[in-house]
Amino acid sequence: MSGPETITFGCRLNTLESEVMRRHAEEAGLGDALLVNTCAVTAEAVRQARQAIRKARRENPERRIVVAGCAAQIDPDAFAAMPEVDRVLGNAEKLSAAAYVPDFGIGETGRVRVNDIMSVRETAGHLVEGLDGRTRAFVEVQNGCDHRCTFCVIPYGRGNSRSVPVGAVVEQARLLVEAGYKEIVLTGVDITSYGADLPGNTSLGQLARRLLALVPDLPRLRLSSIDAVEVDRDLLDLIANEPRLMPHLHLSLQAGDDMILKRMKRRHSRQDAIDFCAQVRRLRPDMVFGADLIAGFPTETEDMFRRSLDIVEDCGLTWLHVFPYSARPGTPAARMPQLPKSIRKERAARLRNAGTDAVTRYLASRIGSTARVLIERDGIGRTEHFAPVTAGRELADGSLIETTIVAANTDTLIAAGAAA
Repeated sequence: MSGPETITFGCRLNTLESEVMRRHAEEAGLGDALLVNTCAVTAEAVRQARQAIRKARRENPERRIVVAGCAAQIDPDAFAAMPEVDRVLGNAEKLSAAAYVPDFGIGETGRVRVNDIMSVRETAGHLVEGLDGRTRAFVEVQNGCDHRCTFCVIPYGRGNSRSVPVGAVVEQARLLVEAGYKEIVLTGVDITSYGADLPGNTSLGQLARRLLALVPDLPRLRLSSIDAVEVDRDLLDLIANEPRLMPHLHLSLQAGDDMILKRMKRRHSRQDAIDFCAQVRRLRPDMVFGADLIAGFPTETEDMFRRSLDIVEDCGLTWLHVFPYSARPGTPAARMPQLPKSIRKERAARLRNAGTDAVTRYLASRIGSTARVLIERDGIGRTEHFAPVTAGRELADGSLIETTIVAANTDTLIAAGAAA
């Protein structure tokens, strides 16, 4: 047996948790298992997970299949009803070694192990000392969400917000640096809410400051998606003064029109987003922003959509994650007047085109600059600003190099010495 395999859908947090699942399954002797870690953000994500499960069973009828993640937490019965599935685990259970016991697949008792996620009050740091085939490491600092955006089912898959204690985060970062990782990404569901449930009124900025101070050999610290209205003063100070904090922030914006933001139950306005980006650029002029944007939200008119399209330029966004709106059963937005799928798809395409244009302009602007590139695989890596770079040399995966950017195509930078 070559060991358990994973199929991961969704966020960076799932990427980390899939590795925890794989190691638990391996230690339990489930060498032939396929672990499917699902996402519930969109109906399409759920459909893709079900499709992958059916395909896996067709290709290997004897293989044991474990389904976990947000979609399994929210609707365990639907996955349990699939004849291809041997076990269904909730988001808390999938991280417990006890869920991968040797009696796996025997009878119906214990086949579905999904408890009330809202009853979970703590989140432990999972000591993953490295991620197979990756040169940057993800560290979970927070899980769950206390907000109730009208389009989102994730709080019902992840539970309420809870934070990993600072000491546990620092200890895991030390282990990862000792294992050779040169970049750590702090990840979670709503990481800018970090610390509200911990003693001492700590914050994400304070966590990042302590981590960088206590792990001085860590070259690069990166943040996953943040909510700009929750950014604290300490984090702004780090943005201004700490070069090891990467100049790349991914924002949870979702829309650029105030009425749509209100109907989404977001806590920021269009102007808040524009002001935040301007403030950060004053502190760090080379900052690059990404953003999540939803196209075709219920009641969105063409004028409302145009304001979301315009915010790409108004905020100076570069790396876009665009989602056509997907109605999730049980959410308030699913009961609002829906737009035709054709309009959602067309608007998503326009947003993606705006993102492609923004990336092309940004990459062209980097020609002639110097970049520090973390090599990921086969001489290809990423800059501090998360731009992909072809280095074109025999460089070890995980090495950190300084190079000059000599050219760019539509989606990749070309470093000195690389063939354009």
